[in-house]
Amino acid sequence: MNAIIKDIGEFIFVENSPEKADGIMVVGGSHPELGEKAAELWKNGYAPYIFIGGGVSIKSGSFPGPRSKADVYNKSYETEYDFFSDVLLINGVPQSVILGENRSSYTRENALFAKEVAEENHICLKKVLLICKAFHARRCLMFYQAAFPEVEFLLTPVSGYNISKDNWYLTEYGVKRVLGELKRCGDQINYDDINNYINA
Repeated sequence: MNAIIKDIGEFIFVENSPEKADGIMVVGGSHPELGEKAAELWKNGYAPYIFIGGGVSIKSGSFPGPRSKADVYNKSYETEYDFFSDVLLINGVPQSVILGENRSSYTRENALFAKEVAEENHICLKKVLLICKAFHARRCLMFYQAAFPEVEFLLTPVSGYNISKDNWYLTEYGVKRVLGELKRCGDQINYDDINNYINA
């Protein structure tokens, strides 16, 4: 494999083995697989709480509906929080361990508002399992690490749009998605974020 392709894949597609943690965080979106993964990890005893967000997409101004399994998750959802709450409940997670917010509209807000939720509920977080789409992993880690500089994040991503570290470069769509993420990592991370990483 070409070294540049390999390096891009290694940078974008961050993944860790799950470990016992203080919480599970689901990055906002409309893919039920994210919530299903959170439910699986919770049921296997990896963490006591699940944090979910957010509101509606900044691009569309509304929740688009489930990207898959609409026959299973078939309610009328106003926000990503409503959607993921339903996914978790259907998959056996009790309401008492679900925490979250319904205001965030993009990834950085997902992270910042998750911190607010943790603080409001007096939950001390040292290690967190972070669930997102695989090609979104690096950017999610950068934003969540900036919001929670003292927390160790372990990425437990799920496949999105059938794009993985092993195949992203084989289709024009995969290349556009991954290089778009690479560009956003540079465009959206700022000087203050870098200082947060340094001073953690």
